[in-house]
Amino acid sequence: MEHTRKALKYEEVCVLRLELGKIKITDVQFGEKTKVENGTLYVNKKELVDIAMKDDRILSVNIELARPGESVRIAPVKDVIEPRVKVDGSGGMFPGMISKVKTVGSGRTHALVGATVLTCGSIVGFQEGIIDMSGPAAKYTPFSETFNVCVVIEPKEGLETHAYEEAARMAGLKIGTFVGEAGRHVEPDEVVVYETKPLLEQVAQYPDLPKVGYIHMLQSQGLLHDTYYYGVDAKQMVPTFMYPTEIMDGAITSGNCVAPCDKVTTFHHLNNPVIEDLYKRHGKDINFIGVILTNENVFLADKERSSDMVGKFVEFLGLDGVLITEEGYGNPDTDLMMNCKKATDAGASVVLITDEFPGRDGKSQSLADAVTEADALVSCGQGNLIIEFPPMDKIIGTLDYIETMIGGYEGSLRPDGSIEAELQIVIASTIANGYNKLAARTY
Repeated sequence: MEHTRKALKYEEVCVLRLELGKIKITDVQFGEKTKVENGTLYVNKKELVDIAMKDDRILSVNIELARPGESVRIAPVKDVIEPRVKVDGSGGMFPGMISKVKTVGSGRTHALVGATVLTCGSIVGFQEGIIDMSGPAAKYTPFSETFNVCVVIEPKEGLETHAYEEAARMAGLKIGTFVGEAGRHVEPDEVVVYETKPLLEQVAQYPDLPKVGYIHMLQSQGLLHDTYYYGVDAKQMVPTFMYPTEIMDGAITSGNCVAPCDKVTTFHHLNNPVIEDLYKRHGKDINFIGVILTNENVFLADKERSSDMVGKFVEFLGLDGVLITEEGYGNPDTDLMMNCKKATDAGASVVLITDEFPGRDGKSQSLADAVTEADALVSCGQGNLIIEFPPMDKIIGTLDYIETMIGGYEGSLRPDGSIEAELQIVIASTIANGYNKLAARTY
């Protein structure tokens, strides 16, 4: 009997059931108090500046607002955070970064849907990008459709780039958490429930449906290519299993400066479309088992080690099918292909989701690596397309670095403020998890 009671307690702890309350934001304004009222997010500028300025590595901070349709260009963009607050349940927002390390993914969380906290300002590395709030380039980024609280950060002179990245990252997460508190006592417009059970229960719940998992590759190559799992740099970890709701609840945060077009911001971890879509089909035509989390490595031995472990997870979980996403391109394409081959060898049908870089003439190989097992791929578009950015009335941040950013080149920035550059200079334009509007198809 005692053993039974312990088993029941264990199951109750391990079932992760997350209620996500969506508070829809339809405007953002400055106000005397940071609050949400009738769909409008009001932010107190001084409160936000004071939060960021507690870090003595930061010289100055300015808060700007950017709304859909305005003649505004934001650059260089570092990270984007959807403001959220943990209303009930285990842990707090961004464990290991803002709150103590404790498993998240259960209870109730409120999200200010349609609002973001967006960090920008002087460049950290050349792999940062542009957001236009209107005009022809606006259609390529989801953040032209959100109400953005822009945190413009100027570092102290001579600050080393990694220290600057950390200061900017933490300022964004702290302000995002503070703004998210405004939704704690607001009645959501919609509450969506997500639940994943322990493996044996999950399999038994839908025994006749194919067991599907998600292999989620995190950018972790170092040199400003970093992602954090419960506050730990992902290059220090080995592949592991995650409940999908943990990711939706802030367990993974971005700290990277990869190519703007496929930068997975903290916003994209909170709103991962692969996880969302798998939950929508869960119990209908698939049994969504969970997420295999892995990293992207620099050295061949590390790539072999991590992909071997991914293959073992696929086999151990008995997955019939998996989807795989990557972040970045070039070197990570090898990790992608190794994961594809070993997941296939473990008995799963595999679909890859990625973007392409075939060169400006479209004649080069789209991915840097390939295996015969990679026979099903969803494309999120190609980043080498040349596009035009008309002048904007207002610049949030600076255009000083346009020609040295990925996608830019000598002559990109014209005297009138217009820009010619490759599509990959636009934040999330070809993001390789599908949170964009581009695709490709064969004829």
